[in-house]
Amino acid sequence: MQESWKFDTSGSEKIDDLKDTITETLSNNVLEMGIFLSYYYKKEGAVVENVKQIGNIELTDSLKGKLTVGFDLIYFNACLNINEQGKEKMDIEFEFDKDIRELKLIGPYWPERGMDEI
Repeated sequence: MQESWKFDTSGSEKIDDLKDTITETLSNNVLEMGIFLSYYYKKEGAVVENVKQIGNIELTDSLKGKLTVGFDLIYFNACLNINEQGKEKMDIEFEFDKDIRELKLIGPYWPERGMDEI
């Protein structure tokens, strides 16, 4: 499984500096970032909240690169009386389309577990 998410950055005030555009886009879309990253933890029954960029943005070329985000991983199950919280981080790649001002975030590839043999 590998998830991706696209953000429209046309309303960004930081149009000249890609790193500033990415930082502004992430901080303005914290809830959507939580939804995007929650896809990776849905089988565990967890959701992601409070996503923040940690560390520096690394550019691999003028419009691509990677960054690291930190977040709270929340496990909640009322039936089992579980309410736990932990800190996690994840490396994310990005691609920026300058023409349509769109930022595409690409999460890591996590292979899905196949069927167990009996």
